[in-house]
Amino acid sequence: MKWLRLVRGELRKLTTTRMPWAFVVVLVVVAAVNAFAIVLGTDADGSKDFIATAEDQRSLLAFGANAMVITGFFGSIAVSREYGHGTVVPMFLTTPRRVRAVLAQLTAVFVGGGALGLVGAGLIIVTGAISIPAVDFEFVLSVGTITRILAAATLAGGLGAVLGGGIGALVRNTGGAVVGVVLLLLILPSLAPQFGSQAASWIPGTLVNVISGVGDDPALAGALLALAAWSLIPAAIGLTAVQKRDVV
Repeated sequence: MKWLRLVRGELRKLTTTRMPWAFVVVLVVVAAVNAFAIVLGTDADGSKDFIATAEDQRSLLAFGANAMVITGFFGSIAVSREYGHGTVVPMFLTTPRRVRAVLAQLTAVFVGGGALGLVGAGLIIVTGAISIPAVDFEFVLSVGTITRILAAATLAGGLGAVLGGGIGALVRNTGGAVVGVVLLLLILPSLAPQFGSQAASWIPGTLVNVISGVGDDPALAGALLALAAWSLIPAAIGLTAVQKRDVV
């Protein structure tokens, strides 16, 4: 029960600042840009075939990969700013067992990141459902497909936030933590094809797309395990670093 109180306290810290609302604004902007892309975008021949089929629409509206990157920044800032502002000191004074305190912190950012992923995917789907009929195409995604997209974005959002939180705990500097997320979720995946043709199947974006139903390589179970590893390994490294060094 004490651990649950710690998690509630960490959630309270997240929800009583402006930072989550800033990320909600980012999600609104992304959804608006996506809607404009649907309305104004065309294929090379001037057609709009890129939104014609259910597969096309699912690929266009699947938000999980973007959710993981955005919440990676969210988690890294949420955790690293505790060290910059010094609020980590009372946290560890009230909870001397650092493992418990950091796990509560990572659980809170997982919940917050999942919520942001769900909100972002919901906004994308709503704006897509409005903008696709506006250009004389039928919105053909089923309830099951929409549910899977929402679930994948929620999971990716939570895991992305934990990944970022692990980097934030390791680096303890907001700027450095953000750079770490950029390296791990943007730059490294872009270099993956140079390490072999199979490497691209195991980068976060591809894994989240498989979970969303866009693509089937690797298999769903493998994609879930690999995506969890992308998140939990940085979190474990950050947790270990917190245990072995001074608080500040």
